[in-house]
Amino acid sequence: MATRHSKKPPAAAARNQAAPDVALRQHLVALLSGGQAHATFEDAVAGLPPELRGKKLELDDEAAGHTPWQLLEHMRIAQWDILEFSRNPRHISPQWPEGYWPASSKPPDPRSWAKSVQNFKSDLEAMKDLVADPAIDLYAPIANGDGQTILREALLVADHNAYHLGQLVLLRKLLGAWKE
Repeated sequence: MATRHSKKPPAAAARNQAAPDVALRQHLVALLSGGQAHATFEDAVAGLPPELRGKKLELDDEAAGHTPWQLLEHMRIAQWDILEFSRNPRHISPQWPEGYWPASSKPPDPRSWAKSVQNFKSDLEAMKDLVADPAIDLYAPIANGDGQTILREALLVADHNAYHLGQLVLLRKLLGAWKE
């Protein structure tokens, strides 16, 4: 109830309290979507010739020893794991590190690349939907976690994806398969 001393009517005060949450959710969705400070996922995977998807650079640096397929699958698996951890209290994560990387350096069959890309996109959309849902408390601890929140997991997905997208773009450049 507004009094003659209140500066705003109750409805306006409630709207202003909700506005930061709405803005945070919008910023998180934009961050997860990518493309603001770096290439998008679509840019990073589009048009990579099939013969380069399992190509490894012959470098002394072990960190540069991943193929595009390995990076794509790692991103997909890690994002799926974070999404499932965020929404399924019975989810069991893969063993680290072997469960987060594909067994093969190359896609096992011609359809695997497209399937992995589609699964990555679907899981990313599900994470964005989770973050955008006003019924989800971004700050509440996740039931099966040890203090993690949906906010933290969304930021983790965005950070992890950005890191490996950078690797994938660099790898494509080194393989001669990136157009500026």
